Amino acid sequence: MAIELRQQLKLTQQLIMTPQLQMAIKLLQLSRLELMDAIRQELEENPTLEESQETLAREQLGSDEQVQLETVEKPKEISIDEKIPSEIDWSNYIDEYNSPGRIRFESEDKDAPQYEAFISHKESLSDHLLWQLLVSSPSPEEKSIGSLIIGNLDKDGYLQTSSAELAQQAGVTEEDIEEVLFLLQSFDPIGVCARDLSECLLLQARNLGLQNTLVTDIITQHLNHLENKNYKAICRALKVTMEEVIAAVEIITRMEPKPGRQFSDEEPQYIIPDIYVYKTEDDFAIVINDDGLPKLRVNSFYKQAITRDKDVSGNARNYIQDKLRSAAWLIRSIHQRQKTIFKVMESILKYQRDFFEQGIAYLKPMVLRDVAEDIGMHESTISRVTTNKYAYTPQGIFELKYFFNSSIKRVHGEAIASASVQAKIRHLIEAEDPRKPLSDSKMADLLKAENIDIARRTVAKYREMMGVLPSSKRKRYC
Repeated sequence: MAIELRQQLKLTQQLIMTPQLQMAIKLLQLSRLELMDAIRQELEENPTLEESQETLAREQLGSDEQVQLETVEKPKEISIDEKIPSEIDWSNYIDEYNSPGRIRFESEDKDAPQYEAFISHKESLSDHLLWQLLVSSPSPEEKSIGSLIIGNLDKDGYLQTSSAELAQQAGVTEEDIEEVLFLLQSFDPIGVCARDLSECLLLQARNLGLQNTLVTDIITQHLNHLENKNYKAICRALKVTMEEVIAAVEIITRMEPKPGRQFSDEEPQYIIPDIYVYKTEDDFAIVINDDGLPKLRVNSFYKQAITRDKDVSGNARNYIQDKLRSAAWLIRSIHQRQKTIFKVMESILKYQRDFFEQGIAYLKPMVLRDVAEDIGMHESTISRVTTNKYAYTPQGIFELKYFFNSSIKRVHGEAIASASVQAKIRHLIEAEDPRKPLSDSKMADLLKAENIDIARRTVAKYREMMGVLPSSKRKRYC
């Protein structure tokens, strides 16, 4: 069989991920903070992209190679006419500037208070303990050992290293470590430098003058029963009454299990909504939140450099064109992202109008496919849009994913959203008698009485998702 070379024409269709499409998909799934970081990074790396301080008009983006921008009028030059007054008191002038004394001029390099001196600084746990250690007038060895112990505390104030390891690091005996540790355990906050929860609670009990009492007996011997609220077992083991156990438990529950909590440097992360839904007279208004997002535009200098300046070399021209194209893609992708979020929110509002008007109890079952078919997009696109995006509504701030719920069957009538069922379970738990909390089976029966067909294990699953303890641990005896 002869081997020969042939040419064949074949027509095929293939999906290619262009750089523009990749950027649009990437920006679509970013949260608000991540989008701001991406924009800042692009501003640093792309010289043709700049941030506009004034409100820009609509940017008309043409082809990938050309970007048409609206012209900005150049400000008129301001001329200042300097006029010398006709009458000058020359005698005062000579007396002032020709004095024999030494003239001293203020310099801008004069030492001034640092800006950091005016910024409030939250005291850390280590600083607070080191200050107390220095106030106690320690010896050089005690100061060194105390600093070593304080440096091995975690954020909750617990000592994570054994005395043997500390003694080996400091080159001293374990007795020296224990002596300094006993001193540190008397510092504020009470319970700090403990090695476990039991020791932390015992230190606080000692500070309250409750040594060798029922409180210390429960902490040292029956901490597991206390966790499970098995008070009857504690009564049988210690041979005391239920009233005495409840009184001791009341004292223990008021203690601080994490002494270093008040010195935590973790700042709260506040949610900034990506979109606002306002209630008007008879309708709702949707507003995209653009506050804080830089307003971008293409630098006109580089645009003119490749269109008018013919002296630009080939490599420089290609570089500028690539950066201009990247800047145009970024601006267009951001506009497309905001437009897509608006369309998704508009579709959610159409399906969940009863929720926006009356509350969580009227939330309807909805899946991604419903919105995808409504606005003509793929489900994966809707999933990216609703991830880490938040909406401010008349009912509160919710993640866009919150509006997509599975359905729970009713005994009679249409299905109900799972989020509405969780809200009903939460209301049942909040209204229950603390001495006789509702079991999962009892809550399932109450929900069935409200025309909601739900199993006990489903109630237990939703209760665990909400972080609610079972009825045996929610029970109170006083």
